[in-house]
This record gives sequence, structure tokens and C-alpha cells, in this order.
Amino acid sequence: MKITITGATGFVGKNLINHLKTSNEVVPISVRYIPNNIIELSGNELIHLAGKAHDLKKVSNPQDYYEANFELTKQVFDSFLLSEASVFIFMSSVKAAADEVKGVLTEENSPNPKTHYGISKLKAENYILNQKLPEGKRIFILRPCMIHGPGNKGNLNLLYSVVKKGFPWPLAAFENQRSFLNIENLCFVIYELLNNKNIASGIYNVADDKPLSTNKLIELISKSQNKAARTLAIPKKIIFLLAKIGDILHLPLNSERLQKLTESYVVSNDEIVKALGKPMPFSAEEGFKKTFQSFNNVQ
Repeated sequence: MKITITGATGFVGKNLINHLKTSNEVVPISVRYIPNNIIELSGNELIHLAGKAHDLKKVSNPQDYYEANFELTKQVFDSFLLSEASVFIFMSSVKAAADEVKGVLTEENSPNPKTHYGISKLKAENYILNQKLPEGKRIFILRPCMIHGPGNKGNLNLLYSVVKKGFPWPLAAFENQRSFLNIENLCFVIYELLNNKNIASGIYNVADDKPLSTNKLIELISKSQNKAARTLAIPKKIIFLLAKIGDILHLPLNSERLQKLTESYVVSNDEIVKALGKPMPFSAEEGFKKTFQSFNNVQ
């Protein structure tokens, strides 16, 4: 099987190529949005990973999101429709569905993104779904939650640094639940979609089977460093007061950061598991053990 991949130099792309190349011919291509550009494709399957990631520092130009995540995806998908490729996999995001989740996020939830990142991903999804699909072609829109794996610290940097420096985690009073996605589980899902022709086109959330609390992550990080987990269950009222002071004085702990650190964001993977007919090969805890061990190895 000949597989074309855009965005192959990113974290997901590198891992995916290593996963697929043993039994397939993988062709990475570089793409960027240029008005009226025609993208040349070759291969039986196309995986579109290229795009602009969510900017946590909020310094990006909003137009960059729409060009990289929407306009570029339009061009790539239009090329797919005209090509001989039979499968198109678009890497979207759960942020195309919701920035905040009450309960459990499923594919049935009406999308309501609030950020330019999420809105641009949703616009790309809608464009794909509104085009007439030629017979014999399948499309898969994947909405992964936060991806983790060896070498990819991402949003885990803060938690890891707290434990490494020996500081007690001060937000233990908040018992949240968050879904994550092990990179090995994501590669498994994509491999199955490419090789199982019985899986129907559609939108699929992708997550590890079980969510984890931030307190559990602190415990796993501590174990990876052969330390006992140090936590402080400071009363929530005091934490909320400190966060409001942080808003005024521009301190590291403010209301927005507190929400991000303590909110729940649970994503159901029931639909993709049912479609594959197979469970995820790795648990969330197994994945994080590998992830945190890789952090230790580069310190």
C-alpha cells in the first residue's frame, strides 16, 4: 500500500511513519496554503496531518489558523477527490467540538468551538462532509484529545516540572477527570482504518479507554522518578482567592490557568472502538509510564 502523509515532520507524523513503514510505502509531502494552488498526490491513501496547532500563548494571527487548518485542508481534499486515492484521513481535534465539556463528549454533541483553532478545524470538517464523495472512496475525520507519548511534553511540562523540582502539587483538592490519547493508540487506529474496508466513513473521537485525574498524573510522574507523590489539598476557596489575586497582579496562577489545570474534559471513544471491532491496545496508564520515562531519559 502506498500512503501519502502531509505534516510528516511533526510528532504524530514521525510516529505514524515509523508505525506504517514496515509494511507500506510511505510518501511524506510538504504542503502549505497558497491561493489557487494545485497539490499533486500519489498513492492509495492520504493522511492529512498538516495544520497549525493550538497556540497556548495566544500570540498567533487568527488568519493563520484559517489558512493552515481550513483553506489548506480544502486544497488537499479537493486533490484527493480528483486522485486515485481511496481513503482520506483528516486529523481534526476534539476542540472542533467543544472547548469545555459537561459530562462526556460524544460524536452526537453539537459542535460549539470558541477558539480560532477549533473553529478553523470545524470549518474544514464541514467542507469535507459537504462534498459529494465519489464511489469507492472513504473519508475519516479524527478528533483526538490531548496526545502524549515519548518525547512529546506539550502541556505536561508544568506538571512534570512541579514534581521534578520537589514542589508539592497544591491543587489536590480538585478531583477532575481528563481524557488523553497515547500516540501508540492513535497509530493503531489509523492503521486499522487504512486496512479494514468495512469501516464506514465518518467523524470519530479518539481517546484512551479511561480518563485520568491530574492527581493520578502527579502520582505517575512521581513513580517514574522513584519519588513519593507530594500533594497538598488546599481548600478550594483559598485557591480561588489566590487565582483572583493572580488575575490582578499577573501572577503564574490566575483564574484561566486554574480552570485549565483543574477542569474535567472526558471524551468517549465508544464509536471508534465499535467501528474497529477491537479495543485500544494500550491503557492510559501504560502510555503515560512510557511518556514520563522518556522525559527522565533526556534530563
